[in-house]
Amino acid sequence: MTDNTHLTELANHLFAQRNHANPNAHFDAFTAQNIDQAITVQQKMAELNGHISGWKCLVPQANDQLIVAPILQAAKRGQQCSIIPTFKSEQALALIEPEIAFILGEDIEPYRHYSHQEIDSAISATHMALELIQHRFSRDSQPSYLQKLADGLSNQGVYIGPQIPKSVAYQASQVDIVVTANNDTQAFNGKHPCELPQLPVYWMINYLAQKGIKLSAGQAIITGSYCGVVNVPMATEISIEYKDIGQFTVSFVDALA
Repeated sequence: MTDNTHLTELANHLFAQRNHANPNAHFDAFTAQNIDQAITVQQKMAELNGHISGWKCLVPQANDQLIVAPILQAAKRGQQCSIIPTFKSEQALALIEPEIAFILGEDIEPYRHYSHQEIDSAISATHMALELIQHRFSRDSQPSYLQKLADGLSNQGVYIGPQIPKSVAYQASQVDIVVTANNDTQAFNGKHPCELPQLPVYWMINYLAQKGIKLSAGQAIITGSYCGVVNVPMATEISIEYKDIGQFTVSFVDALA
């Protein structure tokens, strides 16, 4: 078989796991051998899905690992958000990461370089947002970085919260996060993993443009959690506060129910 056939088979397998309550993204037949192959698998899954609603990214890591992946599920908004839950001790939990989303107001064409000013102009809005997490590898497996990259880095979607001023988003290096459910409060001294949340946007847009990947108006770009993964109960009103920025409430319902 050609590499392209292997990559297509891997993409088909990984894409099928995204709507399973108990997914297993491990694929014995083939594993991406490098970052380019992993990105190709991501793009093949996007073709199977028919659209990309956004992207997740960080600036390149010190260990040369790249954190970039398309968000395939349609962006969620409103008081209720569907998610595939994770079960721990028989309790259904939603796994979320509080982040900031940058919304593109125009298409980003490939095969050219974009200045920071041009990217800033292309961003039409900034929002409080939640990355929706789904661990698709079985608990007894130890996936490699390339396996996780090809799979989309545990992303299962994004929730778009209230809009915030761009000037506030661009200065949000440290944001304390308070998550409250059923009178149980989780408080975090939040710090952005890349110093400033817009820095991964600058890197990712030019990285994808060099690879010939077009970004479309309306796509949301999320750039790292202020406090890692937060576990919250399902079917419960959750209050999420970004200190000195804003607050919203949302409840999570089982996407497969």
